[in-house]
This record gives sequence, structure tokens and C-alpha cells, in this order.
Amino acid sequence: MSPAPIVLLAALSARTVTLEEAERAAEAQKPDVRVAQANAASGDARRIQARAPLLPQIKAEAEYDRTTGNLKQKPGKTVLVDNTWNFYNWFQGQVTATQLVWDFGRALNQWRAAEMRAVALADTERAARLEAVATARAAFFRARAGKSLIGVARETFTNQERHLAQITGFVQAGTRPEIDLAQARAARANARVGVIRAENEYTVARAELNQAMGVAADTDYDVADETFAAVPGETGSIGDLIDEAIRARPDVAALDRQVRAQELAARAARGAYGPVLNLIAGARDEGQSLEKSPKIDNFGQVYQSGGLAWNVWGGVQLTWPLFQGLLTHGQVREADAQLDAMRADRDKLVQQVWVAVQQAAATVRAAQEAVTASDEALTAARERLRLADGRYTAGAGSIIELGDAELVAAQAGAQKVAADYALASARAALVLALGRR
Repeated sequence: MSPAPIVLLAALSARTVTLEEAERAAEAQKPDVRVAQANAASGDARRIQARAPLLPQIKAEAEYDRTTGNLKQKPGKTVLVDNTWNFYNWFQGQVTATQLVWDFGRALNQWRAAEMRAVALADTERAARLEAVATARAAFFRARAGKSLIGVARETFTNQERHLAQITGFVQAGTRPEIDLAQARAARANARVGVIRAENEYTVARAELNQAMGVAADTDYDVADETFAAVPGETGSIGDLIDEAIRARPDVAALDRQVRAQELAARAARGAYGPVLNLIAGARDEGQSLEKSPKIDNFGQVYQSGGLAWNVWGGVQLTWPLFQGLLTHGQVREADAQLDAMRADRDKLVQQVWVAVQQAAATVRAAQEAVTASDEALTAARERLRLADGRYTAGAGSIIELGDAELVAAQAGAQKVAADYALASARAALVLALGRR
């Protein structure tokens, strides 16, 4: 079992999940990450398989036959063979060894290509981890924003309850009309609906966070009051950020490895035009019986007959498929076309990196300005509500003025939460675009 669920369970038992815990859980147990890990392991196994043709090939065989011993006779022979349908035992065993000497780089380039693909899959695994962490961060900040919106909704509800009690007293004293009380009750009910909606959205956000962390669990926990720190270089040159992203992003590195692997695969395909040179050696033991038995010759001498007879051999084997119906030609063309496609994919990804970095950096800067503006708007809205509350209490303001001030204050609070969430999410997106952890 992965240790990550233990980390998460510890967080849930404390009823608070931190950003770091969410990141660790996603990186350790998100299904996409586990699939990428398995693919990387498969790639390493294929690398080992691709190296096999370069190493000695040793094979042992054993065979038993119940066979006839007839010989084929050629016309014109004066000695005739008396063939019969008598059956004999025949035992045969052999060991053969083959060592590739040279095949114009075909096996060697296939091995190197497999090594490059294995490294590319390891880079893809790193990219999957970064993507999982980024997804967990985005879900965490959505949940964090949902939690803050509950605070805004409850603050609005508290104000409405206070105003309802205040207006009830005014109406009972006859200083305010009945319509003010009806409007206050409606405003309080709407504020209560806002609290219910915010709490429900927070529950949904935590369920999405569970999915982003790769766990199946309840949502009976809180997220920590955390944000995302400023990204080093976020206000720097876009060109420097793009250069860093192209150097650091594992998905770019993976495509670079795949391009190199396909170049080697194309070389291997061209190697099939040439011959294959092998060293071969072997030993064979064969005969009618596993054991020798005594026999007497025509002179009365006893000798051992039967048993198995050993033979050994060694040599050099040259194989050259001179024409295979243009098979090699087609394989070379296919390998070259795949190489062109991979190079195009690499160029496409670099273009996407440019857009992602520029977009993330611009979003961070816009979000920073929005946070400043939302702070000012919230301060002003709260001051307006304070003044409207005072004017209404003094009899100088109307219920409409007070209601408008309450609405603006609630909207400003929600806008502040949205601005904070946008900034944290933009910074997380910038980190992902740069290929940082």
C-alpha cells in the first residue's frame, strides 16, 4: 500500500488539510501519476529487451524420436539399400551459441532508441507529477476560496440579523414604516440562502480536492488558511521565463528524447539494408541409445555398441536478405515520417510553452493589481455600510440606502475572495508553465 493515504488520513483526523499535504497526496497516489510510473517501468523493461540481441544467445535442445532408418536411393547406384519399416529409437541433444558481430548498427541503434524512450517516459512521469501537484493546488485554492466565501456570507447574515432586530424596534416605536421591516426580513432570508449556498459550494470544492489528491474519502475536514507565495522572477523578463521553461519542463525534455529515439530508430531501419554477421558454435550428442551395450564382432572380439556420439562445430555466419519485396524501403520511409511528425510535435509544444508562460505571467500581474483594487473596494464598501447604518439609525437615511450599502459590502467581500483566489491560482499556473515544483 502507498504511504500517501496515511499522510492524508493524518490530515483528516486533525480536520485540517494543508497545501503541502494535498500536494504530497496527489503526487503519491493520483491515478495519472501511477499510470505514468507504470509506463516508465515498462519503458525500462523494453530497454532491457532491446539490448538482448547484442548479448550472446545460448539455446539447449533435446529430442527423442521413434523413427524408421530408411535411406533415399539415387538412380544408377549399384549398391542397393534394403529399406524396411523397422522402427528405431533416436536420441538427440544439442547446445548452440550465437554472438552478433555486426549488423550495420541495427541492433545497437534499436537499443539506444529504447534507452531514449525509457528516459522520455521517466520525463513524462515527472510531468505527470507536476500536473498532479498543479491540479491539487488549483483544487485546494478553490476550496480555500469557498471557505472564505462562507465567512463573507455569514458576516452578511450577521449584519442582516442585527439590522432586522434594529428595524423591528424602530417599527414597533413607530419611527419606521412596516415596509422597512418586510424588506429587512427578506434581506435576512436572502442572506441565509447565501450562507447555505456557500456551505454547499465549499463541500463540493472539498470533494473536488479529494479527487485531485487521488483519494476516496468524506469531506468532513477544513482546508488550511494558506495562499501561494510570490514566484521568484514573476515580474521579470518574459524572455528569461520562457527560456527557463523550455530548459526545465519535463514534457519538452520528453519530446526531445523521443525525437532522438526516433532518429536512432530510423538509423536502425536503414541497417536492415546490410548483412548480419554472427559467430556460431555448438555441440550435438545423438544416437540410438542412451547406454552402450556389449557386442561381438566377426573375429569374436567384444566391443561396446550403441550410445550417443558427440560432435562440435563453430564458424561464422553471414546472412544478407537481398530483396524482401521492398519491406526495408517501406520501414525506412515510415521511420522518417514518424521522425518528421515528432519534430513537428516538439515545435508545437514549444509554441504552447510560449503562450502558457506569457499568459500565466500576465495573469499574475493582472491578479496582483486586482487584489490591490479589491482591498480598496472592500475598505470603501465597509465604510459606506457604516455610514449608511448610522444615517438609518439617525433617521436621515432610507432602508433602500442601507440595503444598497449591505449589497455592495457583500459583493466587495466576495470580490476580495475571488481576487485572492485568482492570484494564488495564477501563481500556481506560472509555476507549472515554468516546469518548477
